Amino acid sequence: MEQANIFFQKINGLVWGPPLLILLVGTGIYLTIRLGLLQIFKLPLALKYLFTKDPEMTSDKAKGDISAFASVCTALSATIGTGNIVGVATAIRLGGPGALFWMWMAAFFGMATKYAEALLAVKYRVVDDNGQMSGGPMYYIERGLNNKFLAKMFAIFGIGVAFFGIGTFAQVNSITSAVEIAFNVPVVITGVILTVAVAMVTLGGIKSISKVSEIVVPFMAVSYVLCTVVILILNASQLPATFALIIKAAFTPTAAAGGFLGASVALALKSGVSRGVFSNESGLGSAPIAAAAAKTNSCVRQGLVQMTGTFFDTIIICTMTGVTLILSGVWSNPAYEGAAATTQAFRSSLPAFPIVGELIVTIGLIFFAFTTILGWNYYGERCTEYLFGVKGIKIYKYIFIVLVAVGPFLKLNLVWTIADIVNGLMAIPNLIAIIGLSGVVVNETRVFFDDLKLKSKKIA
Repeated sequence: MEQANIFFQKINGLVWGPPLLILLVGTGIYLTIRLGLLQIFKLPLALKYLFTKDPEMTSDKAKGDISAFASVCTALSATIGTGNIVGVATAIRLGGPGALFWMWMAAFFGMATKYAEALLAVKYRVVDDNGQMSGGPMYYIERGLNNKFLAKMFAIFGIGVAFFGIGTFAQVNSITSAVEIAFNVPVVITGVILTVAVAMVTLGGIKSISKVSEIVVPFMAVSYVLCTVVILILNASQLPATFALIIKAAFTPTAAAGGFLGASVALALKSGVSRGVFSNESGLGSAPIAAAAAKTNSCVRQGLVQMTGTFFDTIIICTMTGVTLILSGVWSNPAYEGAAATTQAFRSSLPAFPIVGELIVTIGLIFFAFTTILGWNYYGERCTEYLFGVKGIKIYKYIFIVLVAVGPFLKLNLVWTIADIVNGLMAIPNLIAIIGLSGVVVNETRVFFDDLKLKSKKIA
């Protein structure tokens, strides 16, 4: 096992080297400039669209399988997961408090990337043989960029992420570990229950997944944030020093502390960006697969709605987790790793009610990770349908369920390393396509807001 760890870590170092980090962040910066800081100036409008129905989407005009809100919940179900709890702890453990700052930067520019990929997904989506909407990078790479090879590579890597990355191993491993720590439930029992639950929902398809996501995601996200806000209020006196440390550590090497060996600025940047991408998935090309299923006639409107996912995921939820880890001091304690570190941080931040802190993390992790499994099942399904047609979907689902069953028995370090590798490989063809089709994104955006101004003048 140790040799396998070393081998995959070398591969991971090559995949997540400076070229990919530059491509990920650079694409976001490039789009941010071309779109005129859209993620700042249009965020209020995006939030408005998220919670209001599109007036043009009457029953006879509706194109899509699920509502725009359900589409975002499905995307968030795959996005808000272990990256928000375990991934943040791992990033700070490796790169120090400065890693959280680079997660913010990756998320800020990633909002522009998420907007662009969702816009393209709706613009180039198609109807499959089952009458369902199919879309995502594989379709806009083929139909927009006219490159079938890159489209197929994305689909292959997408299935790889669903099977071996975000979709199964990392989520299942985190759930079983958290339940064992908090409730002393054997890994085998949790694994069996989880596998059965996943099978029951995923075999029902996108509508079944979206219904579960619409209920679970908003409830758990709001509950987790509210509980964390209470912790931050109780420890308000430490917040100024905590944020000062985060910013300072982002630009200067972090000194050794406790069991923390210290980290360079480069390591903080790499840890923050890679874990940030794992968490919010901007640039991976996953969320646009869910966006393509939305009932909408406007690719720009849906792009704005999907953009809010990165805002909620990283700017809000990851920040809550990260700040709690840092102000508690647990981030530098070698006795805690992954979910255990976050659990201990919440316990120590609520000394009068430690069990409450433990339950917040454990229950949040269980539901976040469970919905992530559901969302990624759908992403992998669409990639499978693109490569093999609708006949391949059933086989894919059965393999996915089997992998969920074996996920609890893999070691944490190996799980995260494999997840990082397939994530990086998936992002490359998607980012190439987004840059190549950036002119389409800019033009569609300009036309939409010009029409919006014209409508506003007519109403006035």
